[in-house]
Amino acid sequence: MKKFLVQVTFIILILSLIYALVFTYVDEADKGNLPPNFMDQIPILWRGFYMALPASFLINGSACGIKFYQEHSKIERDHILLQQAHLENQLKLLQDQINPHVVFNILNHIHILMKHDTELADYLLMKFSDILRYQLYHCNQNLVSLDKEIEYLQNLIEVEKLRWGNELDVKSTLKINDRKALIAPLLLIPFIENAFKYVCRLPGQTGYVKIFCEEKNNILYFYVENSYSEIAVHKKKDGGIGLQNVQKRLKLQYPDAYDLNIKSDNLVFKVTLTLKLSENEQ
Repeated sequence: MKKFLVQVTFIILILSLIYALVFTYVDEADKGNLPPNFMDQIPILWRGFYMALPASFLINGSACGIKFYQEHSKIERDHILLQQAHLENQLKLLQDQINPHVVFNILNHIHILMKHDTELADYLLMKFSDILRYQLYHCNQNLVSLDKEIEYLQNLIEVEKLRWGNELDVKSTLKINDRKALIAPLLLIPFIENAFKYVCRLPGQTGYVKIFCEEKNNILYFYVENSYSEIAVHKKKDGGIGLQNVQKRLKLQYPDAYDLNIKSDNLVFKVTLTLKLSENEQ
């Protein structure tokens, strides 16, 4: 800024001096008032210099204004690109946190089952390959088709059903009308993971998980309910990804396009999400 001010002052002085010379030698010469020697011309030069200052300020100010506008436009474009890159990095970080978490849970299930039920472990391994294929080849996109995401959720729910068997009562209804609707990948899975993680499994009690998902007129209605126990919640405080993760993603990817309601009452945990989906790809 100091360098800029020095340059502006220098340019204004030079312009004023040039205009003063023009006023002196052109205007006064045309009027026949030009003094015979240089020393007598100094008062006229100063008068021309003072008269030229406003014009110099105006010209220099206009040039600076144009330059500032160009620089501001460039800075604003760079700022928008930087914000976009920052948003993409945030989303990628949040999404990358989910993938290892899901993979770890499924592999752990298979490891346990291989000790006493190899056929079921083999079946779950095939389901796991479908899940992993989806994560590898589809989840690197900003948006995926809703039918692929629903198929992914169905596979995960099936894995949980097979894992816990009669210990849990699991009911799921997943319906979509527009299979080409788009959604952010892995957006809903934290709710389902959270339900199975904290569902009540106390001796003598059968916990339950209810999952409902329906798409209608490009609006997604999602509901998850599960029973839980205070003991299980206090024991499992190693999470930190789940609900906070998905809430951040919703704020980043669906600002003013979602309604999330989370309730916990009478040992029942409920999540209700209404989401306006992205427009279909043409």
